[in-house]
Amino acid sequence: KTGGLGDVLGGLPPALAARGHRVMTVCPRYDQYKDAWDTCVVVELQVGDRIEPVRFFHSYKRGVDRVFVDHPMFLEKVWGKTGSMLYGPKAGKDYKDNQLRFSLLCQAALEAPRVLNLNSSKYFSGPYGEDVVFVANDWHTALLPCYLKTMYQSRGIYMNAKVAFCIHNIAYQGRFAFSDFSLLNLPDEYKGSFDFIDGYDKPAKGRKVNWMKAGIREADRVFTVSPNYAKELVSCVPKGVELDNHIRDCGITGICNGMDTQEWNPATDKYLAVKYDITTVMQAKPLLKEALQAAVGLPVDRNIPLIGFIGRLEEQKGSDILYAAISKFISMDVQILILGTGKKKFEQQIEQLEVMYPDKARGVAKFNVPLAHMITAGADFMLIPSRFEPCGLIQLHAMRYGTPCICASTGGLV
Repeated sequence: KTGGLGDVLGGLPPALAARGHRVMTVCPRYDQYKDAWDTCVVVELQVGDRIEPVRFFHSYKRGVDRVFVDHPMFLEKVWGKTGSMLYGPKAGKDYKDNQLRFSLLCQAALEAPRVLNLNSSKYFSGPYGEDVVFVANDWHTALLPCYLKTMYQSRGIYMNAKVAFCIHNIAYQGRFAFSDFSLLNLPDEYKGSFDFIDGYDKPAKGRKVNWMKAGIREADRVFTVSPNYAKELVSCVPKGVELDNHIRDCGITGICNGMDTQEWNPATDKYLAVKYDITTVMQAKPLLKEALQAAVGLPVDRNIPLIGFIGRLEEQKGSDILYAAISKFISMDVQILILGTGKKKFEQQIEQLEVMYPDKARGVAKFNVPLAHMITAGADFMLIPSRFEPCGLIQLHAMRYGTPCICASTGGLV
């Protein structure tokens, strides 16, 4: 899993399945997932000016059909080469073929319910059929409602299907040169849904296509991940990132993110030396704090307040704000532990904390799931200084583990 969207797609589908729904997720096959097997089903899709064969891999877990779209634009580009850099060779830079990659993903997602004969569930069997609801997440899947209308419903297929478009982060919209519209293989009548002008020179000057705008305008319903973020998106141009007027036109519903309560459960957490619940939290947390201090090389003292931070190291998450603030409070009787990856300059800054404050601070610029669980349980406070935050999952995890949060007053943190 990568990022908050990965966490949501890990936890929400099993929760829906537990309510009796038949649930499928469709994702790119970025890795050699050990428990996902080739279905031997191949479809041919038009991507740009080419016809591309696409295979489907399948895994069934916790009541959910996990389907992975297999094509060299996903696996061969990412696996073993760029690690978790799924969208570009470095943070803030797109792969040149991203429009083709995610056009293929959207088309494959529309094919999967019709062509895959899945029989892993004891309650459901066979293809999903055409009476389905597609939940498209962020700009990468924004073409799905467009293709549904032009490639299927225009031919009498999926006539009862609906699309809910979910905005997880309005800051990432899929803006590309307007001349690239021809790559999408959509009728000219859809140009208006994509047409967008901003004041930036990247990726091209002037007129652009905006995938997220099209997703908002063409979906049946638009959602986002917290009620307060929904209010912010329509409140002004900066918070709606120039799409506020389109969101107001189409309407939006805010539903607070949930979390995977199987993975994030202090009573069963495999990464914790001491398990606890609401009746034993006061006894367990000091022990877990001492274990955390020892694990990262901080002086072990349960009486010193320990502040934790877990998140991407970038401006949105307030990494620069946090780093600038450390010198203001580090002279107090306090320790701070930062875990995250992101922009190199921020990674280098947090890695220097141990040199600057050897008995006070540690920075770990790695993706480390066990340590994230240990911080969530062992810290006295969780710090979340985000400039904007659609919902956030860190504060949900922390509150479930009995760790008070110090949050910026924004988005889903309110």
